Amino acid sequence: MTNLILSGCGGRMGEAVSRLVSDRSDVKIVAGVDINVSAVKEFPVYSSIEEFSGKADVIVDFSHHSALPTLLEYAIKTSTPLVVCTTGHSAEELELMKKASEKVAVFFSGNMSIGINLLMELCRQAAKALGQSFDVEIIEKHHNKKLDAPSGTALMIADALSSERDKTEYVYDRHTERRLRDPAEIGIHSVRGGTIVGEHEVIFAGNNEMITISHSAASREIFAEGAVRAAVYMCGKTKGSFDMSDVIHQGLLDAISNIN
Repeated sequence: MTNLILSGCGGRMGEAVSRLVSDRSDVKIVAGVDINVSAVKEFPVYSSIEEFSGKADVIVDFSHHSALPTLLEYAIKTSTPLVVCTTGHSAEELELMKKASEKVAVFFSGNMSIGINLLMELCRQAAKALGQSFDVEIIEKHHNKKLDAPSGTALMIADALSSERDKTEYVYDRHTERRLRDPAEIGIHSVRGGTIVGEHEVIFAGNNEMITISHSAASREIFAEGAVRAAVYMCGKTKGSFDMSDVIHQGLLDAISNIN
């Protein structure tokens, strides 16, 4: 049994995690943390994590990046692994996570979807195999209420690709200048409309052939699923930095072990 503290339990993602955990027998939420302590939950809710005197195996945070310093302090003090699911962190907050990981286990991913992180792994392998001989374009689609463009996930995918390429230039807008496409370019394009939860497509275009890797999110529940899987993975970890690639690799190892 993995016992969780759920920070941000009153938000949309916190509620999604609660629903998911209620259907599982191997995970339990022992405490919630939220500014709205009057929220009706099947577990006690505190306005600050420091008010919880019990013991948990993992902290899952879906609150706000500004809560990070307090959560890290609590995680270090109680030796409790922390799964950070929030985004928008400052450089200082990212550095705090890095330093804290020397004392406690810290998990962080800019996107908690298992599928998106697997897509990034596949893109790394494709970029490594294809090199500069294939042009790469990323197309991302989101709902009409999303403020930022391109999406943070699209940039994560671009970073994953560039890590396996000799030279990379991100190009966001082609109409401002007329020139031939440089092989080093990674084009990144944004579409906003309707209620699209999130779609990401990576195109590798070569001579007379094209390879496409894509992911479509049907619901925000996928992020809750990824967070819970990360929490189970982090149970028992003592210190170090972890991300979704660790969860994916562990899943592959488990699958191979089951075959053998």
